[in-house]
Amino acid sequence: MDLKETIRTIPDWPKKGIMFRDITTLLQNGGAFKQCCDELYERYKDKKIDAIVGIESRGFIFGSVLAHKLGISFVPIRKPGKLPSETIKQEYELEYGKDVIEIHKDAIKAGDKVLIVDDLIATGGSMAAAVSLVKKLEGDIVECCFVIELPDLNGREKLKGQNIFSMMKFEGD
Repeated sequence: MDLKETIRTIPDWPKKGIMFRDITTLLQNGGAFKQCCDELYERYKDKKIDAIVGIESRGFIFGSVLAHKLGISFVPIRKPGKLPSETIKQEYELEYGKDVIEIHKDAIKAGDKVLIVDDLIATGGSMAAAVSLVKKLEGDIVECCFVIELPDLNGREKLKGQNIFSMMKFEGD
């Protein structure tokens, strides 16, 4: 199955000029969701990863399933005030303003091999912030993984020096 065909595109959402790539249609298609998770598993099963970090909220969907299939830990990166223990935080730029994400201080051990997962890369701000958090905890980042990439928004530029994988790209449309 061509997984790209299971992604719904919603024009002008959340604002005019945006072509929103909606993964809920992939998730609602049991065969497509299974295929997506199986393909990620095949890519990472031999990489000797210690932990998967998922970025709130859709990175939780793919990251937790993959961590389960690999039999390794899953670490959530969340918006401020959502994690109950001691955290570190990282601010990052949005198109209009700034945002912050946090991770538990004890979530990653020095030298852990970490895969960071999110559903989509657009401008790369949230992933760059996640990379910074993992590095502060002295984790070794194996790769930054995305289901969807929007290359026209140049998100890879913010991730220079990182290995990047995306399952599918939506360019210029």
